[in-house]
Amino acid sequence: MGAPADLEFEDAIQQRIYHHVETSGAATIGEVRDEVRIDSPSGSKPARSGTTEPRVRIPAEEFHNSVAALVDSGLLVQSEGELHLAMDDDVEEYDETDLSYRIRQAHQSDWRGIETAIREVADEGASISAKRVAADIGDEGALLRRNDRRSRMFYVATVTGGENDGEVAGWVHLDAPELDELRHTAELTVGVRGPYREHGIGGRLLERAMNWAAETDFTKVYQSLPATNETAIELLQDYGWETEAVRPDHYLVGDEFVDEVMMARKL
Repeated sequence: MGAPADLEFEDAIQQRIYHHVETSGAATIGEVRDEVRIDSPSGSKPARSGTTEPRVRIPAEEFHNSVAALVDSGLLVQSEGELHLAMDDDVEEYDETDLSYRIRQAHQSDWRGIETAIREVADEGASISAKRVAADIGDEGALLRRNDRRSRMFYVATVTGGENDGEVAGWVHLDAPELDELRHTAELTVGVRGPYREHGIGGRLLERAMNWAAETDFTKVYQSLPATNETAIELLQDYGWETEAVRPDHYLVGDEFVDEVMMARKL
């Protein structure tokens, strides 16, 4: 899954199946077949109102052939009866003092944990942009997006073992804008929840996202941070990011005005 591009489908049915899954985040085979409907074949019983054609389910063989074609083309993945956007299957395992965790691409089931993590970090004033990200995924419902106008990727760090097994410890997010003139760029946010800091999670999430961006058509990543978030600024600098501009007193955090530091890295 890369930068926004013109997706190609063999027919309108494949396009509609993909659109339903992409906007839902994930859906079972049964849900997709129930929701994606076509006009009733001519000659069938007219709609009760007599004014509109009835909508019917796609014939089973045609539906399953369309799903198989989308999977074969690498646009969708079918797993345990669900369809979702093609995933990055690589999982990285880490064992640090007092904490074990894995880093992987986010699944739709991580939605609530990611939203919680983002809001916790945003409420600290560490990332103003993250508040908008939380609002976006809250409104849309889908974590990962890939269509001809935009692309959005999430990676997560999740705890392994113990009573908090599976809990989202941190995230990194890349979002490509809809404007054609900016499709080569992606905005990045990264954050780690307070109890899980000082275990290398932030740097490893950032590295995973940067590797992914380098393998796609993006040529520049950027983000804006409050100047008070010195830890994040230093982390980005360690990974080759540069400050492009500083806007004085751009944020109002609590009762204090804070500078905005605009950072970027070319790929």
